[in-house]
Amino acid sequence: MKKPTILIVEDDELDIISVERSLKKLESEYVLYSAYNGIEALRILRDPNLGLFPDVVLLDINMPRMNGIEFLKVIREDKKLKDLKVFIMTTSSEYEDRLESEKLGISGYIIKPLNYTENTKRSDSMDAFVQFHLRKILLDENI
Repeated sequence: MKKPTILIVEDDELDIISVERSLKKLESEYVLYSAYNGIEALRILRDPNLGLFPDVVLLDINMPRMNGIEFLKVIREDKKLKDLKVFIMTTSSEYEDRLESEKLGISGYIIKPLNYTENTKRSDSMDAFVQFHLRKILLDENI
């Protein structure tokens, strides 16, 4: 059975750590690639030696050099990458960002902060995403 692959495109190291922590709860093997901006992510995706077509891309919107919206525009025009499942991770409540990313065919949103440090019963959004969405996407497709 092929190990599921995930590409996280995020410039905040703490958010990457939060994602990694949540993914460990999958109790399944997976391969995680990371890029710090859209340009680096495209380099990874187009590297013929890697031959990477991830099962899921977790994408931040606000990044330097090439932001998430710019990255989405590029991959949706690329015939090899246009069908990638992309989930946006964002603090942005900007209506324009949501509208633009939805037009570019995202699979869903994960709202930051990825962890809540307040005393509340509300589970963090990344844990919920991993348990309810990512588990189904990765494990069902790789059976």
